[in-house]
Amino acid sequence: MTSYALSSSSFCRNSRIPAISSSSPSRIPHLNVNNKLTLAPPQFLNAGVSLRGFSVPGKFPIARLRVSTRCEKEDTNKGETEDEAERFARRESTMPDRFRHLTKEAPDTPVRWPWFIALAFLVYAWRAVLFELSNWRNTAFAIVRFLGDLSKFALALVFHFIGDPITSLIALVETAIYSVRAFYSGIVAYTPVRELTTVILLASSVLAIGEAVAPNSISKQPYVVTLAGLLGYAAVQGYISEPLFWTVLVGLYGYSRLVKKRDDVTSALPSAAVLAGVGEPWVRVVAIAGYLALAMYHNSTKMSSSEEEEGQSLRKAPPVPLLAAALAIGVRLAAKWAGYRHLTWMIV
Repeated sequence: MTSYALSSSSFCRNSRIPAISSSSPSRIPHLNVNNKLTLAPPQFLNAGVSLRGFSVPGKFPIARLRVSTRCEKEDTNKGETEDEAERFARRESTMPDRFRHLTKEAPDTPVRWPWFIALAFLVYAWRAVLFELSNWRNTAFAIVRFLGDLSKFALALVFHFIGDPITSLIALVETAIYSVRAFYSGIVAYTPVRELTTVILLASSVLAIGEAVAPNSISKQPYVVTLAGLLGYAAVQGYISEPLFWTVLVGLYGYSRLVKKRDDVTSALPSAAVLAGVGEPWVRVVAIAGYLALAMYHNSTKMSSSEEEEGQSLRKAPPVPLLAAALAIGVRLAAKWAGYRHLTWMIV
């Protein structure tokens, strides 16, 4: 029987792919400079030895075949060449592609216990932070209390010297605020819409007569017309007496006629409008009729002059008293409508 003896050497260092070779003149793989594997042809040991079994009957020739798996590398002067060869050898692995994903390293299980140690330190540090914050909070409150006491002392010092004037000023402002509030409440609740409408119509008729005869008679004296309207409101509310009312009206006429040198129609316009608006019925009739007669007489006797064209560029604005009366009517009607609307919403 022929027996074969196989011997293998260990894998070479820094290489993962074994190469098979025979004994002394065996096949030795070499990595040349171009990183290619070269295999030497196999050679048998004792090739020239005769087969000593053939001359003896009943025996078979014996041949010894030695296979060597020793790997050899050419000496390299630089480490970069060895690394490149190793990477090339790994790339030329014979493992099928469908199994290569199995060779990937599995991710390590995350380690969580160091976080508990860090958490303990964080809790302790946060406790220290809270302690420091409480100290800062107490300090801030102490500073705020000190500033409050200091401001109180300064205010007391100021009131010690000028306390009475400041108190009087505060009382005056408070009284003014309450007066405006009461006045607005009176307008909303008790505005006589019908009477104010009558006042607006009659006063507007007198003003229209004056504007027709003497153009810009209202725009020339807006402050006098406003003062006359306030005077009429004060007389209706009972703030001034009737003799004072008549005296002031005569004074307004004299101021416009003698001081401002205006014509009779322009001078009498504020007084006539107030009497037509707030006077008794017979006073209204007399005021409107008398002013109309004065306007007709003035229109018939006046002579054409350049004074008629004077002040044509003045701003045409309605008198302030008429605007105030119209505003009071609007506020009253709006409040009444809002009240009905609110009650309807509550009922529904």
